[in-house]
Amino acid sequence: MITVAKTAGFCYGVKRAVDGVYAEIEKGNKIATLGHLIHNGQVIAELEEKGVKSYERVSDIPKDCAVVIRAHGVGEDVYKEIGDRQCIDLTCPFVSKIHKIVADHHKKGYKIVIVGDKNHPEVIGIDGHCDNSALIINSTDCKIGPPFCENDLCVVAQTTINRDFFGEIVQNIKKTCKSTLIFDTICSATKDRQKETDELSRNSDMMIVIGGKESSNTRKLYEISKKNCPATYHIETFEDLPQEKTYNKIGITAGASTPGSIIEEVVKAMSENVKNEENFAELFAQYESKTLNNGDIIDGTVVEVRANEVIVDLGGFKYNGQLAADQLTDDPSLKPSDVVKEGDTIKVYVVGVNDGEGKVVLSRKKLVAMESWNKIKAAYEEEKVLEGKIIKAVKGGVIALTDGSQVFIPARQASGRFVQDLQSLVGETVKYKIIELDERRKRVIGSVRVLIEAERKAKEEKFWADAEVGKRYQGVVKSLTSFGAFVDIGGVDGLVHISELSWSKIKHPSEVVKEGDVLDVYIKDINAETKKISLGYKKTEDDPWVIAQSKIHLGDVIKCKIVRMMPFGAFAEIMPSVDGLIHISQIADRRIGKPEDVLTIGEEVEAKVTDLNWEDKKISLSIRALIPVPEKVEEEEEAPIIPEKEEALVYSTDPDVEVEEAIEIEPAEAVEEAPAEEEAPAAEEEATEEAPAAEEAE
Repeated sequence: MITVAKTAGFCYGVKRAVDGVYAEIEKGNKIATLGHLIHNGQVIAELEEKGVKSYERVSDIPKDCAVVIRAHGVGEDVYKEIGDRQCIDLTCPFVSKIHKIVADHHKKGYKIVIVGDKNHPEVIGIDGHCDNSALIINSTDCKIGPPFCENDLCVVAQTTINRDFFGEIVQNIKKTCKSTLIFDTICSATKDRQKETDELSRNSDMMIVIGGKESSNTRKLYEISKKNCPATYHIETFEDLPQEKTYNKIGITAGASTPGSIIEEVVKAMSENVKNEENFAELFAQYESKTLNNGDIIDGTVVEVRANEVIVDLGGFKYNGQLAADQLTDDPSLKPSDVVKEGDTIKVYVVGVNDGEGKVVLSRKKLVAMESWNKIKAAYEEEKVLEGKIIKAVKGGVIALTDGSQVFIPARQASGRFVQDLQSLVGETVKYKIIELDERRKRVIGSVRVLIEAERKAKEEKFWADAEVGKRYQGVVKSLTSFGAFVDIGGVDGLVHISELSWSKIKHPSEVVKEGDVLDVYIKDINAETKKISLGYKKTEDDPWVIAQSKIHLGDVIKCKIVRMMPFGAFAEIMPSVDGLIHISQIADRRIGKPEDVLTIGEEVEAKVTDLNWEDKKISLSIRALIPVPEKVEEEEEAPIIPEKEEALVYSTDPDVEVEEAIEIEPAEAVEEAPAEEEAPAAEEEATEEAPAAEEAE
């Protein structure tokens, strides 16, 4: 059995050069090549028969001939020598790329290192773009010393060099040189050819490597094959085939400078020794490329996944396909390895054949977009809900990716609420509906908002069907205002007034809750006509007065802190949000003009609970009751002057209520201890305004 490598023969750069020369011949133009066009004696001989000669120096080329620069390229000094003469530059695009890298970094002060054969015309040309100052390495034993190791290095490779060899040299360089830029400039066609040769030689009894003896890339193929298959032969034509016994499995590959006609002759000669007597046409069909056209859709197999591209075996075509990362998926966050792996079979769209790198340019994104367009169109017609990932924010909206199709979602349609920073939506997966489709322009507009509004409407209808005062809900705080918090209780927002957020006085709702908090609330009031809902949040068991009722008893002696002074007494904090009143007559065992004569704000005192009124939230306290009564003195004391009547101010526990009247009471001696309710209210009556209805707040 004979197997011909799909990558065997002309690479794109060589084919471009050969085709370019033959095109000039057909035009009747007089041309001459600077050096042999390619490393193949048969092609050179054929060109000479057609009048195309090769010269080593520009000065040797006749003045009436156009100068042809071969695929290997030349240095800047050669371009200067050519000057104004007609020049046909057929330098391989891969080689031109190296020229630019070297020239740019040389100007920046980098020392240039070229890994390759110093006598190879390609390497000579590369060196010519850094004033011929490059260090050329072609051995793994070579070590870089001063001054190169003391400078920033730029390392490039001859396009046809062995990949493993280049990798080994690079590792050695990194060990001795700290600041190094590495450019893997080995031609991708060379990489593919070497990889296929390695695999083919492992599965063959005999390997034939076809190519000129001067061809560097052909020699590399021979070296790779020889390691795996001892019976490997480097030949130039079918006449060099070994006259040996028949082998069962024969592999054939060829260098980049080997014409298809020579490969055809070798295959034909070898077919005579094949046991199964396969037809020559069938054997050579393995090598010859099928015709590919732009727009073709074919199945391929992933053979290599790289950082920025995927190489695809197109099954019978001479060149592998090149699928760039940005043509693999629209999602910029995904790497090629996240989408496919080696061995995967994928359907691809042919964008172009024989591009600048000698490969078939493919696109999976374009194909997927074509297929998904029909799905998008059907979803629009059937009003289906789609799902997509928002991949980027653009002017006026965001882009959602669904099955390879990009759908524009305007900013006002991207959410159920206003979104200030559209970039914050990138990366989210959303559900949406198509609201507009332009088939001619392939433009699609989606809306997330229509789904949110539809869902909200359904929730509202369900809510109003079941809502009633007292019903409890678990809601989410949607927004805060100075007068309260709006809470979503299932598609409907209700207001928790600021007075309902805490038993203590607060200045702003943010002191208690924040947006996104989950609250247990209940309906305090509801208006189905205006759709206004007032919600309650405070729990009875958290009421400080309820807690105080279980802890404070009549006759208890408690510690408290003076917090407020009034003309008729002092209010003392017993526990947070619970104050008691120490009437002015109960502050001392003597008559005082005002509470401030004895007490100060913040002072801690002990007082006795003399009266409790839980219904009105009043507690009466007495310091006087704790003061020991002095023993009676037998000596007759001067009787105190007792006024006929005293006046006492009417007070309120609410500090905001002004004193408006006074009443007369009996003299102090006439009544030993006035009842609590006659002395003064037991505690400050705090303002407990009911939370305004939701509609008032709004």
